[in-house]
Amino acid sequence: MMPISKVVGWLCLRHAAAEVILEQHKELQRQVPLLYALLCVNAAAVAYTHHGLAPDWMTVGVPLVLVTVSVWRLVDWVLRRNRPTGVASARAQLQLTILLAAVLSAGYCAWSLGLNSYGGAYEHAHVAVFIAVTVIGCIFCLLHLPQAALAVTLVVSVPSLAFYLSSGNSVLVAIGMNMFLVTCVMIQVVFNSFRSFAELIASRGETERLGRENLRLAHTDVLVGLPNRRHFLAELASRVEHGGDGFCVIVLDLDRFKPINDTHGHLVGDRLLEKVGDRLRDCVDGTVLVARLGGDEFGMLAEDDGKGALALAQRVCDVLSLPFDIDGLSVSIGASCGVAEFPGAGATAHQLFDHADYALYRSKLAARGTATLYSIDHETEIQSDRAVEAALRTADLESEMEIHLQPIVDGRTGRAFAVEALARWRSPTLGNVRPDIFICVAERTGLIQKLTPLLLAKALKLVERLPAGVKLSFNLSAHDVTPAMMLILVSLVRKSGVDASRLIIELTETAVLADFEAARQSIDLLRALGVEIALDDFGTGYSSLSYLNRLAVNKVKIDRSFVGECGTVQGRNLLCSILALCSSVDLSCIVEGVEEADQLHILHGLGFRHFQGYYFGRPIPADDIVSWFAEHGAHSEIPARAPALPSVASA
Repeated sequence: MMPISKVVGWLCLRHAAAEVILEQHKELQRQVPLLYALLCVNAAAVAYTHHGLAPDWMTVGVPLVLVTVSVWRLVDWVLRRNRPTGVASARAQLQLTILLAAVLSAGYCAWSLGLNSYGGAYEHAHVAVFIAVTVIGCIFCLLHLPQAALAVTLVVSVPSLAFYLSSGNSVLVAIGMNMFLVTCVMIQVVFNSFRSFAELIASRGETERLGRENLRLAHTDVLVGLPNRRHFLAELASRVEHGGDGFCVIVLDLDRFKPINDTHGHLVGDRLLEKVGDRLRDCVDGTVLVARLGGDEFGMLAEDDGKGALALAQRVCDVLSLPFDIDGLSVSIGASCGVAEFPGAGATAHQLFDHADYALYRSKLAARGTATLYSIDHETEIQSDRAVEAALRTADLESEMEIHLQPIVDGRTGRAFAVEALARWRSPTLGNVRPDIFICVAERTGLIQKLTPLLLAKALKLVERLPAGVKLSFNLSAHDVTPAMMLILVSLVRKSGVDASRLIIELTETAVLADFEAARQSIDLLRALGVEIALDDFGTGYSSLSYLNRLAVNKVKIDRSFVGECGTVQGRNLLCSILALCSSVDLSCIVEGVEEADQLHILHGLGFRHFQGYYFGRPIPADDIVSWFAEHGAHSEIPARAPALPSVASA
């Protein structure tokens, strides 16, 4: 037998789930007013048929009290329909309904059975019908509150059955028995129905919980536990839509992450990203949204002005530059940031994100490890880039693009053993466009895929003009290091008839590290053709002995930034370290950016042999290369000053 405490707890709804309570209250708001309306109408009908047969207090006074209470409850339920209801309020309303169901049922039952002493057979039948119909109607209306339905059944059916059994009238006894059995069956139906109702609510609650969880997972990066790109962009769009106080978009990209990921494996890379996520959480307060946008790119939304957001972004860069401990392995990366302020940097989510990304691009281009705030100067640059892009898309590249050549000199003999092919563009609308500008635009827009094969074809035609033994060096963009582009370039070399051993293909260190495996396969393909490979801008990326060992390169070209420091002890020590590194793996070094005799003598004294720079010759048009070699190719000593070269229009 169920303990009394549990019975009382069930009757008082103490242990009912909150979501079930709210749904019960919601259903009863539609049904209970009907119950009270039914009671009022049926009671009025019984009072009317017994008026004049029973005392006035029984046909007017008592029903007036009962109907008044019923109307009060009906109005109360109706007025609550549009009000927000909490769990506690709903529970209290249901508890009151259970109590009043028992009290009012007792009142209506006692009143109607009292009227059975008056009138004839028809009046007695009306009372029986009133009791039966009313109790059945109440049970149906209280379908979602079984406690109240049971209270009505017990309070009405049991006394009615006892009354009719004691009457001695076989018809009334049969009516009483029939009514009792029907109400018992109906109560069982009520309990079965409510059980299904409660299970449905529970399953719906679980479904909603799973839906919320799925939505959370859909907006969360599983690896680092931060919001993902979808959530970030949705929140950005929401903030832009609602306007209000200004905020800033910060886009962050990790520096040197890919080399670590490629060298130590994806497991270490994943652990590193997790630790980056942890540091980002620790760097900001609760007002800053931090998200992983994909790969090694992260984003932040900061409720601050441009100055404050820039300081935050720089602090993040500084924190991420500190070493990470990955299961005993110490790795160092860095980060660059771009910041765009709303609404100054853009009035739409797309503009803000795009401008923050452009500011990030400027950071990585000018000073990695720093943060850049998008400004009006960047807007001018973007407009300029768009003009260049428009001109580049409509350009007759075959006629507008030229190849200029710059000698690469052997310092021991003073002879040029190679020339580097450099692209020059003379636009009919823009004039001479600097290579660093149009190459960047071509890379960003995908036009580089069209430009590189055209420039290589032009360069290959120049090989026959070069003296025997002089090689041609050609630069590839980071966007060219793909299997498809390599096949195109190899095909061009084969069709040209040029001896592949006279070609040097230059790949920047950052291009190699962008996709190491693709770069390795491309290098192997070119080496198989007989082409030499030079690693350009060496020292500006992630110089590593392990990388040089894994790449089949022949030469490295030391970036010009090192030459400017060769007059300092630290600069010379660094250059010596690079030379020793290359010597240890049998690689020749070419030092770029040599412009002064003092620089040349210092570098020569350190042990360097091959040089390139304005001291030996500026880039000259291809048509002038024959005369240049005729004048300078026989020099056997290092020139004391820069040789006089044919004048060239600056590009």
